[in-house]
This record gives sequence, C-alpha cells and structure tokens, in this order.
Amino acid sequence: MKLPSDADRSGRDLGEEELKRLGEVIESGTLTSTKGTAVKQFEARFAERWGVGFCRATASGTAAVHTAVAAVDPEPGDEIVTTPITDFGAISPILYQTAVPVFADVDPTTWNVTAETLAARIGPRTRALVVTHLFGNPCEMDGILALAERHGLPVIEDAAQAYGAEWDGRPAGALGDVGCFSLQQGKHMTTGEGGVVVARNPAFERRLRLFVDKAWGYGDPRPDHDFLALNYRMSELQGAVALAQLEKLEVLVERRIRAARGLAERIAGIDGVHAPAGHARARHAYWKFPLRIDARAVAGGVDGFSTRLRERGIASAPRYVEKPAFLLRCFRERNTFGGSGFPFEGPHRAGLPPVVYDPDDYPGALEGLAHLVVLPINEFYEDAHLDHLARCIREAAEGREGTGG
Repeated sequence: MKLPSDADRSGRDLGEEELKRLGEVIESGTLTSTKGTAVKQFEARFAERWGVGFCRATASGTAAVHTAVAAVDPEPGDEIVTTPITDFGAISPILYQTAVPVFADVDPTTWNVTAETLAARIGPRTRALVVTHLFGNPCEMDGILALAERHGLPVIEDAAQAYGAEWDGRPAGALGDVGCFSLQQGKHMTTGEGGVVVARNPAFERRLRLFVDKAWGYGDPRPDHDFLALNYRMSELQGAVALAQLEKLEVLVERRIRAARGLAERIAGIDGVHAPAGHARARHAYWKFPLRIDARAVAGGVDGFSTRLRERGIASAPRYVEKPAFLLRCFRERNTFGGSGFPFEGPHRAGLPPVVYDPDDYPGALEGLAHLVVLPINEFYEDAHLDHLARCIREAAEGREGTGG
C-alpha cells in the first residue's frame, strides 16, 4: 500500500481555495507584497489566530529565524543557546548575526531542550534562548520562561514543526517573546517555501518589521535604511496560498492528531517500540511520528528496524538528523567567513574560554538520537493506512524481513 505523502498531492490539502486566491492575485497584476493585499491579510489573520500583536510573513522558515535573531541584535561574539537537534536553517542565522551558537542538551525521551539543560549553558555573554518544539511536541514552557525571566533573556520559539501545538491551552510560538514558523512543503500548512515571525513582546516589533524589508522604514515620515538587513519578503502568490491554507489549518491539525493517536493505539504493546508521549498539559501537533526504539528488543536497533520498514515501502529516518549540530563540519572546522574563524575567534571573544563542542556534554542528545526513528504522518492517513503502517511496524520490530514496497 502506498501511503499519502506530503511531497505531493496525495498528502497535501491544496485545491480550489488556493486556486481562487491565486487567481485574484494574478488578476490584480500585483505580485509584490509591498503593494499588494494578500500577504497583509495573511499577516493580520495569522496574528489574530495566535493572539499576538505583530506578524510578518517571510521568504522561508530560515528567514523567519534570522529575522528573530536580528531583532535581538547580538553584539559580535555574544552567545545564543539553542538545541543541537534541529535543521541547519535554524542555526545558521545565529552565525550570520555574528553570534556564537551554544548548544543545550535535550531530554532523551522528548528530544526537546528543558529549563535545566538551558540553564547549564547560560553564561555572561548569553543574549537569547531558542526553544524548538520538535516534531510538534511543545517544550515544557513554564520552567523555561521562568528561567529566561530570572536571567533577563528573550525567548525565541522555533515553532516551525508546531502549528496547532499548545502548552496549557496557549499556542506554541506565542509563549515567548518571538515565534518563528515555516511554510516549507512538508509542514502542517505550506506555500512550498515561506515562513512567519510573530512577536508577543512589542519591544521587538520594529526591528522584526524592518529586517524583512532591508531595514527600510515603509510608512515612516522620512524612511531610510536604518541598519544592515536583507530582503526576506514573501510574494503575493505565496500570500494567497497561505491565506487559503490558514483557513484549513485547524481541520488539518485535528486530522493529524487523530491519525497519530490511531497509530499509537495500534502499535501499543509492540515490544521495543514506543510511540511519542505528550505532556498532560500539552497538545502535540505531530509534524512527524517519532518512535523510540529499544535495541535490546528490536534486532539491529534503529538501523535494522528502519531497513525493514523501507523494505516494506515505508519511509523512515533513523536518528532524524544525520548528526547533531555540534558534530557538523561547519562547527568542527569553523567554516564560516573565509578563514577567519569568526565569530568563534577574535578580539570580540577576549577573556572568554574557547568555544568547544564536546560530545560528552550532550549525553541526552546522543542517547535520544541513538533510539530515534522518525516516521511520516499527514492529514490524509485513513484507517486502512494506519492498519498497514502498524502491521509493518510490528513485523519490522519482530525482525521479519520485508518483500519490497
């Protein structure tokens, strides 16, 4: 059985609503968001949905994170604490804004940072905390927000995978000071590429607004390019699709949650396979379906299990990322700006110890990844798909070889 895929129409809710709004934009002849209305409408409705006072659409999720980091405005050599289990696009903006990424360890069962792991990495040059709600599972935010308040640090939420996720009934992305979202092909809602940045803290609104527009003060009495910034604007074509997708979002999230819970019920009791478990105070939005695999019960551990799933035509990603961020060549070799080693090295780091990414400092991340297999899930999984997937998971866990997709 072929499962619906978010890489194509089988797993993406794209249709007449998007075409209608695209047609309106094409008919208008205005494709830039500086002159059009679709992106502005999307931003207003997104802000209302998340209960925040500010929203800007961006060209990508990476652009959204970059805009958030730029709003914090770190000095060269300042440090921003983040997770080692994330896409590189959530880390590179820290470097581009001349700050040093400092990685906090994670809980090995949720793969999320915690207040305790973040606290261990805060130092005299820490400028902000980045909190990633991995796979749509919210971090335990009470402790994190209290920690940030004690240290006077802003919290940037990376909610790229967490549309519809909630902590204590409040939406992920609107809990900290700034929230970032992605509209990439495989997210809960999509424009192919694109992103969103929102602010709960009004202190960051102006820099967020300007950074997306090359720091040009549209609407100012005497506009100027106020600081170094980029063009990260979303086009009207993307804005039209985003509007239609936003109208469907809650239904799409509910379908994913229903599918994920159905799959969890079907695989309960399989020896060595553990479905994702959300916190009692959280709403898990299930961007993907992460499994924790016990190698003592599953032959070959995550690699053997994933191989047997692929033999059955089931896409699976052992360990999710090829390696945690602290092992990436960019950080190991300081491949940033020419051969300078900047921002890791230089007079701006005078008096500070050298930046060292020692794997021994991240036991939770290494353990968590060693037991992690990520399965796809989307809003078009029906009971027959869930039955098939659960059967394949059971057979793979029992060590039975597959016969092809």
